[in-house]
Amino acid sequence: MEFLFAILIFVTIAVIVFAFGAATLAPSSVLGSRLREIGWQRPKAQQKQPMRERIQQALDPLSRALPISPNDVSKTRALLIQAGYRDEQHVSIYRGLRVLFAAIGFFSVFLISGFDSPLLLLGLFAFGFFIPRFLLKKKIQERQRSIRLALPDALDLTVICVEAGLPLDQALYRVGEDLKHAHPELSAEFHLFNLETRAGKPRVEALRNLAARTGVEDVRALVGTLVQTDRFGTSVAQALRVHSDSLRTERRQRAEEQAAKTTVKMIIPLVLFVMPSLIFVTVGPAVIQLMRLLMPLTGGH
Repeated sequence: MEFLFAILIFVTIAVIVFAFGAATLAPSSVLGSRLREIGWQRPKAQQKQPMRERIQQALDPLSRALPISPNDVSKTRALLIQAGYRDEQHVSIYRGLRVLFAAIGFFSVFLISGFDSPLLLLGLFAFGFFIPRFLLKKKIQERQRSIRLALPDALDLTVICVEAGLPLDQALYRVGEDLKHAHPELSAEFHLFNLETRAGKPRVEALRNLAARTGVEDVRALVGTLVQTDRFGTSVAQALRVHSDSLRTERRQRAEEQAAKTTVKMIIPLVLFVMPSLIFVTVGPAVIQLMRLLMPLTGGH
């Protein structure tokens, strides 16, 4: 009797444990979901925000402290697009950096000299405020220079693609894919042009947006040529070939101009660094010999 009672207790406990485990581990179990909610499962680690979002959150209050008109916002956004920063959040980051640099310049002078030098305070405040603008201009110039140097090669490839039978949109897309590693800036612009045409924009409008995004005179001239070609129905390959030859001629003329300026630019380092050493080497021994001859006559030792 005692043996049967022990077996009954064992079977009862086993059934209870099995039922509890099945109710807990079943995917559709209400009990299991409640236990997971109260901490049965270890909570997943919260994903960290990307660095760019954290920087934007830190600089967003500073950007709001700078009053700016909608016209200035559009101009700033146009400059950022020409530098390669196309997201809307880059405007807030740029404005916040201007305020941050200005505050750093102001408080650094204030901690050193206080209000004893108000002109220095105002000067470093303005200097810090215009540092991001200067860096943005340098970035724009470097990007425009890369696009200007890559354009003749891109036009040669475009001529080959057009003569092979591709339309202009597909030819620019193919050239952008081929130049992705050699000239990434121009490749990105051709990719955006292709996206705009696929989205339904007219080709003329997409070409003008391409010229506005880059801000390069050679690209504007190319866009004007392509617009006229599309309007009058002339040969695209012939127009691209002629324009490519003109671009190469202009690039050679720019190189000759820079080479001609080197003679004028070399005058300052020659006068400051080379001429004193030449004068010291050539005239120095004669001056020493002259001093040795004249010192006894003047009574010096």
